Order: sequence, then structure tokens, then C-alpha cells
Amino acid sequence: MASKGTTSVTLPEIIDLDSIDAIRDGLIDAIEEGAICIRASGVERVSTNALFLLISAAETARRNHFEFFIEQPSAALTTAIERLGLGAQFSGLMRE
Repeated sequence: MASKGTTSVTLPEIIDLDSIDAIRDGLIDAIEEGAICIRASGVERVSTNALFLLISAAETARRNHFEFFIEQPSAALTTAIERLGLGAQFSGLMRE
């Protein structure tokens, strides 16, 4: 698939069940278009479901032959990933 450019998705400060549907909908559209940059510097709290959503989106992007990366992940995001033992799933996705 030919990429139309990189779509940026900025995550909110709090990613919980109330915000996850809007994030999912945005990612569904973006994954069909090309590369995706997740801006995560402002994340203060993140649910486990949101982390699984990001893993799923990254896998879908990979299957579509599009780049998917998380730019400037916040300390809260990286801590949540580590605490849940999801470091391997996020390996190679994080960019400072």
C-alpha cells in the first residue's frame, strides 16, 4: 500500500474507558491511510485496555505495511507499560 503521509494522533492526559472509544475511532481511520505517529508526552494516566488498543493498532498498521510509532512517551505511559509487563510488545515503537 502506498502511504499518504504520517497521521498524528495526540493522546489525552487521561486515557480511560470514557476516552478510549474516540481514540479507537481515530486510529481505525488513520490505520487505513498510512503511517501513524502517536503523540504521548501529555499522558498522565492510562488504562490497561488503552495499552492493548495501542498494541492492536500497531499490529494492524504493521499488517498494512505502515509505520506506527509512539513519540515522546510520558513517564506515566512507560511506567504503566513496564508494570504490566508489556515492554516486549512496545519494543521498537517508542521514540524519544
